[in-house]
Amino acid sequence: MEIKDLFITPIWLFVIYIFAFIIRQHVTDRVTRQYFILGLTLKIVGAISLGLIYQFYYGGGDTYNFFTYGSKYIWEAFMESPSLGIKLLFAGNEYQADTFSYASKILFYGDRASYFVVRSASVLDLLTFHTYSATAVLFAVISFSGLWALYLTFYRMFPQLHFKLALAIFFIPSLFFWGSGILKDTITIGALGWATYGVYSVFIQKRITAVNIIILLLSFYTIYIVKIYILLSFVPAAVLWVSSVRLSGFRNYIVKLMIAPVILAVTLGVGFYSVNKISEDSPRYSIENLATAAKVTAEWIHYVSIRSGGSAYTLGDFDYSPMGMARKMPLAIWVTLYRPYLWEANNIVMILSAFESLAMLFLTLYVMIKAKGAVFRLIATKPVLVFCFSFAIVFAFAVGISTYNFGSLVRYKIPMLPFFVMGLFIILDYIQKEKFKHQ
Repeated sequence: MEIKDLFITPIWLFVIYIFAFIIRQHVTDRVTRQYFILGLTLKIVGAISLGLIYQFYYGGGDTYNFFTYGSKYIWEAFMESPSLGIKLLFAGNEYQADTFSYASKILFYGDRASYFVVRSASVLDLLTFHTYSATAVLFAVISFSGLWALYLTFYRMFPQLHFKLALAIFFIPSLFFWGSGILKDTITIGALGWATYGVYSVFIQKRITAVNIIILLLSFYTIYIVKIYILLSFVPAAVLWVSSVRLSGFRNYIVKLMIAPVILAVTLGVGFYSVNKISEDSPRYSIENLATAAKVTAEWIHYVSIRSGGSAYTLGDFDYSPMGMARKMPLAIWVTLYRPYLWEANNIVMILSAFESLAMLFLTLYVMIKAKGAVFRLIATKPVLVFCFSFAIVFAFAVGISTYNFGSLVRYKIPMLPFFVMGLFIILDYIQKEKFKHQ
């Protein structure tokens, strides 16, 4: 961060809050209004805090590299010639003679996912005069728009849970910290919120408008480019959600019993086809290569973590065959949801993460005790719970078995956090309703 951050960022904050107060009346009601500015503020605080920690605590890192060794050079190209900047902005993997002096300095040039972040930062740099904190704040604002869309989606289904939904989406520390700066995670968590909104609007509410379809396609495309593995977990869960809603529409139990196998078969077929199509351009994430990708990623992150004295973990010795991974599935999910433990934390960031994991464990145990064995029945019979937990559990397994470093895990797992926590709160709500009926 530089001196200009102290001048340009406050101007942008003023503009953002003026716009936020204007738009709030159009996207909130009497109940949700209280969470809009607060949720936005937490995202902005997270964005600025992330930059400060990366600069003064870590001394560098991804967000620093995206900005200093990425968007900086596209900004400089724009300052020399707008045509050069535009050419760099839309550049592919190959170097061109007229842009080589800039492209050769960009750390992520040729890496499609990372370069998407660089491109995004570059566009925002044009508005902020390449000011880190201002660009990071705009990243947070864009991400918040997706999270607010996610909040409205679930609020429409469960208006009585307005506070608990806000807690799950806006107030989890790792969500508003790691999902707010100039990072891939900021982009994907926002896009995931919009994707959920799009699926619900188009396929469940059947509000098939041009705007909703564009939102759905753009959000899917963004996740596909930046972190394709999120889409590989999300699409089957979304298909299962829509199918479960259709199945629940049949009132007759016998009809349901007859239709269920057909819907399940179609769901599995669509899910399998979708995953295959999604991974066509990325063979590393094809179904037959997923185990290899998980193994390579886990071993590499673990090696780097040990070498640099990071917070490493393992799941023990096992082979990355389908059966070998299946045996480690409960442990991988547990690691993602409930670790690091307090005694495994070796720095302030990990200590905060450990307290968050402990709170997650207590909440899960509380729900299990309150439900008294009804948890799995509710998950199996409520379409929205089918969606939340199928996505959260599959994603938790995927990152738990392939990360092997708590510092990375705390970032990688944030897409599933709001869905898992909302799922727990929704179970509690159904339990309370059932108790009320029997009184």
